[in-house]
Amino acid sequence: MTDEAARHREKMARRKAVQDAEVAAKTIEKGLLIVHTGPGKGKSTAAWGLLLRMLGHGRPCAVVQFIKGAWHTGERAALARFDDLLEWHTMGEGFTWETQDRARDIAAARRAWATAMDLMRRPGLGMLVLDELNVALRYDYLDEAEVLAALRARPNMLHVVVTGRNAKPALIAAADLVTEMAAAKHHFAAGVKAQQGIEF
Repeated sequence: MTDEAARHREKMARRKAVQDAEVAAKTIEKGLLIVHTGPGKGKSTAAWGLLLRMLGHGRPCAVVQFIKGAWHTGERAALARFDDLLEWHTMGEGFTWETQDRARDIAAARRAWATAMDLMRRPGLGMLVLDELNVALRYDYLDEAEVLAALRARPNMLHVVVTGRNAKPALIAAADLVTEMAAAKHHFAAGVKAQQGIEF
């Protein structure tokens, strides 16, 4: 073994010891409140990755979509193959600039929230994705205090993933994990249209 290889092995052994000690110190197991927000692309896409991981472990999951309408998406078609473990509710009326009807959007958001509340009470649910809930909260379609209270009162081992731009500060404060997607570059700015398998 060369001196360089030996130094590398020693360095990695020290790093492994530190890493192993840090991992061993983490003893709490609980359902997480996860928020994906920010102006960049990928908030819902990241949620689908978590959902797929949970389904891969055989855990029942559910999705409630608050804003997006009932259009065909690749993720829904792919995840439908897990129909024995996954319940999917697309309950939005479409993007707010499409409906242009606040009363209709509020009614749809309240129906979606009622479904989410029912799902949160369901025993054994491993993960609940509340897609675009942040948008419903941003436009005051739902009562923020009521939503936060329900999220805090959920079953101890239920993971909840909330997506959408402009997450409210109180939701960020209540969350266990917050990821903000940054908008460094987007193909729309160069005139590239939404494409199957990328945007839907």
